This record gives sequence, structure tokens and C-alpha cells, in this order.
Amino acid sequence: MLVLGAGGGEGLLVGDMLFQLVMFIVLLVLLRIFAWTPLMNVMKEREDHIANEIDTAEKNRQDAERMSQEAQEELKKTRQEAHQIIEEARKTAKEQEQEILNSARAEGDRIKESAREEIEAEKDKAIQALQDHVATLSVQIASKVIEKELSEQDQEQLINEYIKELGEER
Repeated sequence: MLVLGAGGGEGLLVGDMLFQLVMFIVLLVLLRIFAWTPLMNVMKEREDHIANEIDTAEKNRQDAERMSQEAQEELKKTRQEAHQIIEEARKTAKEQEQEILNSARAEGDRIKESAREEIEAEKDKAIQALQDHVATLSVQIASKVIEKELSEQDQEQLINEYIKELGEER
């Protein structure tokens, strides 16, 4: 056998070294076949899985941003609609208020006019009644005055003249 080194018996044997080298190479091949390739496949699967998870997370983030933007736009639109509804309600309320005021004024004017006409009619009635009463009193006073101052003949003559005037008027 070949021995490296000179001397006593404790050298490295080339055959042992070659055997160990071959065994090491066989071990490396076996490791490559049974350990390294499956390990690399697992690592590749893990890498793909992580990449898919990152892509999914990114897609979810983008979807969330899009949905958030849509929600913001919908909220803005809803606020605008609410503001518009409130403004329309205020406008309608003002119009109704004005209509009610105009109606109340018209009703008040109608009531005033009706009261004015009623007062005028009552006044005319009162004046007529007063005139009738004055006329009656005047006739009564005149008849009393005439009775005292006129003789019976004068009264007859006055009555006849009055009847005659009445007949001519008709």
C-alpha cells in the first residue's frame, strides 16, 4: 500500500483517502438526489406560496382601496342628496309659509270687508230707524202743536189738503 509520509506507520493511506473521497462523492450525489432536490422543491414551493400570498394581499389591498374610494364617493353623493333634500324642504316650507300668510291676509281682508259691509248695513238700518222714529215724533209733536193752535175747522182743512196732495202724488 501506498503511504504518504515517511516513517513509522502512522501515515495516511491513499486507499483510505480514495475510499473516503468516493464515499464523500456518493454521499453528495445521494444528498443531491434525496435531500437537496426535494429541499429545493420545498423552497421553490414555499417561495411560490409566499409570492402568491403577497400577490393576493396586494390584490386585496387594491380592492380595499377601491371599495374605500367607492364608499367615500357614495357617502359624498349621499351627503349631497341629503343637502339637496334639506334645501328643497326649506324652499317648500318657505313657499307654504308664504301661501299660508297670503291666505290668512286674504281671509282677514275678506272678514274686514264683510264686517265693514255689515257695519254699513247696520248703520243704514239705524239711520232709517232713527229717521222713522224722528218722523213719528215729528208727526206726534206737530199733531199736538196743531191740535192746540188750530181750531177744528183748520184741522179739517189741513187734513183735506194733505189728502189731496197725497192723491196728486200717486
